[in-house]
Amino acid sequence: MITRRKTRQIRLGTLTVGGDAPITVQSMTKTDTRDVAATLLEIWSLEAAGCDIVRCAVPVREAAEKLGEIKRQIRIPLVADIHFNYKLALLALEHGVDGLRLNPGNIGGKQFVMEVVSAAKDRQVPIRIGVNAGSLEKDLLAKHDGPSPEGMVESALRHIRILEDCGYPELKVSLKASDPRMMIEAYRMLADQVDYPFHLGVTEAGTPGVGTIKSAVGLGALLSEGIGDTIRVSLSADPTEEVRVGIDILKSLGLRTGGLTFVSCPSCGRADVDLVKLAKQVEDEFRGLNEEIHIAVMGCEVNGPGEARAADIGVAGGRGIGLIFKNGEVIRKVPEGEIVQAMREEVDRYLAERRAAQAGTVER
Repeated sequence: MITRRKTRQIRLGTLTVGGDAPITVQSMTKTDTRDVAATLLEIWSLEAAGCDIVRCAVPVREAAEKLGEIKRQIRIPLVADIHFNYKLALLALEHGVDGLRLNPGNIGGKQFVMEVVSAAKDRQVPIRIGVNAGSLEKDLLAKHDGPSPEGMVESALRHIRILEDCGYPELKVSLKASDPRMMIEAYRMLADQVDYPFHLGVTEAGTPGVGTIKSAVGLGALLSEGIGDTIRVSLSADPTEEVRVGIDILKSLGLRTGGLTFVSCPSCGRADVDLVKLAKQVEDEFRGLNEEIHIAVMGCEVNGPGEARAADIGVAGGRGIGLIFKNGEVIRKVPEGEIVQAMREEVDRYLAERRAAQAGTVER
């Protein structure tokens, strides 16, 4: 059982972040925010994938002015990503965003920060202080001889104190680095000094292969210690892939339930079917499924039947055939070439039966 770090709670639109609130998964759009149609399509895809919070880049005034139109047509909280220009933060707030991501130290003097804080306070919009190892202040880079956990924490505390001096503790903090070890150590250090909620991420993690590994290592280590209230997996890929990986990380630690749980064996010389190919086909078939269900694809008679029986719908491979299991019982035997179609049929039937049963319970 993971004991969560005790933190303040903040509200981000309809969501509560921090404390004992569920850990949320974020992503960031990769479209030009000025292109409302393209941005909405991406956000709707993220919503369908299970994303809890979405962030949009706001580099220019025209992007800020489109946020209201975007906000009105989505269902998850919208965060504006602001750098350097405090006026963009004010515009984003006017257009109804649910959160701001900025560094108080890089948007001008304290009077500008106070203007943003005053507008955020009026609307009860929280601010995320986002520290990145790749963009630390020059004096901190010189003091710590380059990027370091100590420099990241010192930078975060500077920005935190600016907001505290403005009387606005409605904030969360991120300490991102492309090196998982650096970000792990930075979050651990800051966790002992403040009680603000943390947004976790390994920034610039890379393509889905290496990026997934680095994110799982960095986020998994901290989450297993109870550190972290919201996460983003940063990948050079479709943002829905970020959400899928983020959800899988949380589920692997028992920190999120629901959605698809997919297991498959690694295959070996005992397998009588092309298990690697079959597992990929089944995973692709159900990739967009967000309903709670456990699916297993197993390749031989050693562990296959046991694992398949433990799933809601499973298959255990035999010589050129597949035994389809439902709730622990064999219900069909099909040729190898028909396994994927049979799995689709049985999953659809299982979900339809569950919905009917739930509807019947409600009616009674």
